[in-house]
Amino acid sequence: MANRNPVWEEVIGPKGIVTRDAGETARLGAALAGSLDVDSVLSLEGPLGAGKTQFARGLAEALGCDASSPSFAIVHEYRGGRIPVFHFDFYRMDSESELLTAGYDDCLGGGVVIVYWGDKFPEALPPGTLRLAFDLQPDGTRRIRGGVKR
Repeated sequence: MANRNPVWEEVIGPKGIVTRDAGETARLGAALAGSLDVDSVLSLEGPLGAGKTQFARGLAEALGCDASSPSFAIVHEYRGGRIPVFHFDFYRMDSESELLTAGYDDCLGGGVVIVYWGDKFPEALPPGTLRLAFDLQPDGTRRIRGGVKR
């Protein structure tokens, strides 16, 4: 599994990072895109409106993919960039068996896999998955904390 690059821990760190607005959240995704490889898996976890979509959009665009699709699809594939990006939304799934029918296993190792609400089926996340927790703060900023699944 990828995500071995220390950029993640250097940029986000154990206390996390605070972004002030949607643009800054997207730029964080873009900044971290360079450390990804074809077997990278990211789990973006947190409530609605916490910045997951902006982060994913910035990351995908930095990889050269058009990330203009709606964020409510169960699975969406972005191609045309340096690395394909596969976006899965676990929130809309009722059981882990739905991951198989959505092609989740087929995408692992074939590009960057971004999972929304990976904490819903954490056992489906492979070792090395970067788990990012997005928290909306009372002042409108977002705190993003991360760690790598062992």
